[in-house]
Amino acid sequence: MNENITQLLAKMAALEDELRTAVHEQESRMFFQIKGKRIEFESSVKAAHRKLKKNFFRWLVTNRPQNLITGPIIYSMIFPMMLFDLCVSFYQWSCFPIYGITKVRRSDYIVFDRHHLSYLNFIEVFHCTYCEYGNGLMGYMSEILARTEEYFCPIKHAHKILGTHRHYNRFLDYGDAVDYEKKLEEFRVGLGKVKS
Repeated sequence: MNENITQLLAKMAALEDELRTAVHEQESRMFFQIKGKRIEFESSVKAAHRKLKKNFFRWLVTNRPQNLITGPIIYSMIFPMMLFDLCVSFYQWSCFPIYGITKVRRSDYIVFDRHHLSYLNFIEVFHCTYCEYGNGLMGYMSEILARTEEYFCPIKHAHKILGTHRHYNRFLDYGDAVDYEKKLEEFRVGLGKVKS
């Protein structure tokens, strides 16, 4: 990869971090404060949230019927998700230390905080918890697999693909065989220095 692309990627990563921090600070100033694991809203915001909360029976009557019908299908997916979680976590726990790869912190991806929202009834909180787990799990698994790919095969695809992980842009170009083994070792050593 040429130096210009490397510099641009570094700038993009820095800007993404800066944007994420700025958005989070704005949200925190406007609506809530995070104190450890607790999230606290201003009392006026909390009171307004409670007024917007739909009670269970009103929610049930106004909910779309297809949502109720497909609920068992959606929620039955919890079992394969939990199995994936267990398997990928075990893989990381057992293999990453052997490879010298920094472990992915599960708590950076699987975050449960929507239950603090007073405008959600208990069914909506249940829905949110399921989605927080499922989407967080996919991010957690994606990062574990991305680090694995970077360790074993940091080569871009010949075809353009959508939804690449954050490590992908640093990978070697497809067909770039010059010093492949040396570059592969550099990737592997670098994975031991990844910030969690």
